[in-house]
Amino acid sequence: MMHIPELSLPRALAAAGERLPQWPHSIALATALNAAIRLKLIDGDELSALEGRVVRIRVTDAGASASVERRDGRFRAASGQAKADVVFSARATAYLQIATRQQDPDTLFFHRRLMIEGDTELGLIVKNLLDAIEWPRFLQGPEAAGR
Repeated sequence: MMHIPELSLPRALAAAGERLPQWPHSIALATALNAAIRLKLIDGDELSALEGRVVRIRVTDAGASASVERRDGRFRAASGQAKADVVFSARATAYLQIATRQQDPDTLFFHRRLMIEGDTELGLIVKNLLDAIEWPRFLQGPEAAGR
């Protein structure tokens, strides 16, 4: 298993990242979430609480954020100016640690390495969603999802 060390990207990267358009990140996240539902890595039926709600994921040390909302049963990119119902903020390594199962979101939250702001109930739903995704299988592609 790969070990992801706790580190922070250089501050200059965050400063540059904040000046770049954020919509490509939102489109990529919406596409990945919809693919995860199609591949049955996420149970789409459990996402009804997200309908019409804006979720923002911030990568603090990269100066990047992605905003998505669920409409008509699909994730779509939301405007960065849209008021988010819940915001998750962490450094890039924290998200990588979640994806590789090195850390769980609860541990990162209690160690203040993952911040959740906004609607608490919605935050718990999204946190549980993050924890339930079979990231290694998802990252391997569709042929691994059928196994």
